[in-house]
Amino acid sequence: MNTRLSVTVRDALIAAVFCFSWLSAGVAQTAKVTKVAGVEGPAPLAMSVGGRLLVEKDPANQAFGGAKYTYQWPGTYFTASFRGTEAYFRVVEGKQILHVAVDRQAPVVLAKPEPGMYRVSGLTNDAHNVRIEVVTESQAEPNSFGGISLPPSSSPLSAPHEQRQIEFIGDSHTVGYGNTSTKHECTEEEVWENTDNSLAYGPLTAGHYDADYQINAISGRGVVRNYNGGVGDTLPVAYPYVLFDKQTLYADSSWDPEIVVLALGTNDFSTKLNPGEKWKTRDELHADYEATYVAFLKKLRSRYPHAFFILWATDAADGEIQAEAQKVSRQMQAGGENRVAFIAVNGLAMSGCHWHPSTEDDKVIAGKLMEFIDQHPQVWQRR
Repeated sequence: MNTRLSVTVRDALIAAVFCFSWLSAGVAQTAKVTKVAGVEGPAPLAMSVGGRLLVEKDPANQAFGGAKYTYQWPGTYFTASFRGTEAYFRVVEGKQILHVAVDRQAPVVLAKPEPGMYRVSGLTNDAHNVRIEVVTESQAEPNSFGGISLPPSSSPLSAPHEQRQIEFIGDSHTVGYGNTSTKHECTEEEVWENTDNSLAYGPLTAGHYDADYQINAISGRGVVRNYNGGVGDTLPVAYPYVLFDKQTLYADSSWDPEIVVLALGTNDFSTKLNPGEKWKTRDELHADYEATYVAFLKKLRSRYPHAFFILWATDAADGEIQAEAQKVSRQMQAGGENRVAFIAVNGLAMSGCHWHPSTEDDKVIAGKLMEFIDQHPQVWQRR
C-alpha cells in the first residue's frame, strides 16, 4: 500500500482503512457481535493498542487480564490475532460508539454499548484479526475497555503491530467532528452520532501507509485561544497528559512516530476577539500564537528527535489561519529546523456539522498529505 498517489487512491481510502493492520487470513464468514452473560474458561488475549491509555487494575475482570484500559483522546483502537471461530471482548463504561471488524470485513457498529461481555462469532476455524475502534469524541469524560479474551476452542496468535507510526495533533478537523452528517445544523447529540474518527483524514492516511497512529486532538481548542474565546485547556496545555484531568503524564517509550501531522489555528482565528479577552488586537493574538506554537513544536522535537513535522491549514477565515501556521513553519526553519514543512489545503466543501470537513473532505486532506509524503520519502528516515 506504500505507493505513489494515483487518481484511484482517494476512491480506495475507506476500503484501505478496513484492510489496515490485518493478517492474511482465511475467508471469514460474516462476523456477529452479541452481548453474553458470561462463558466458561476464557483466557486473556494479548492486544496491540493505538492511542493513550491509563491501565488500571480491575480484580473483577480476571477473565480479561485483571485490568481496564481508560482513554479520552479520540481514535483509540485495540487489535488482536487468534485462530478459531470466536473471541470475546469486554466493555467497561462510557458513552461511545465502537466499530468491531474482523479481517477485511466492514465493521459491526455498537452505539452506546452497555457494559459487559460481548462475543464475536460466525467465523471460520482459521487465523483472524479482530479490531475494535472507538470512533467518537469523549471530551466530557473518559471511556474504559476491558480487553479481549478467547474460549478454550480458540488459540492465541501474536498481537499485530505495524512498523511505521504517525501522530496527528489538532482540533475538531482532526477529530472528524460531524464528518458523516448530511446537514450543517446539528444538535450536540447529532454531532456525537455523526462523528466517525475512523473516516477522518488521520486514520485514512495511516491506513494507506500501514502505520499505527495516535489522534491527539480536541474539538474547539486552539494553540492560545479556544473557539470564540471559550474556556478549557488549549491543546498544548492538555497534550502532555493521558487524560484531560491532567493527573498522569503520558510516557511510552514504544511510541516514537516518524511523522507528526499538526493542524492547529482554526479555533484561534475563526472568530472575532471578544471584550475582556487578553489580546487587544489581532496582531497581539498573532504574536502569542506564533510564539506558543513554536515553543510547542520545540517540546515535540525534544520528545520525538527523529520525527518529521507536517503542519497544514485550510483557507478559512480569509486565509488568516494558513498565513499564521505558515509563519510558524518558517520560524522553525529559520531557527535551523529542517524536518518541518507546511501544506495548504484549499477548497474543502465543509458540508459536515457546523461547516466542518465531511468524509469527502477528509479524503482530500489525506490525499494532500500522501502526495507530500510520497514526494518526500525521506520523512520516513530516522536521523
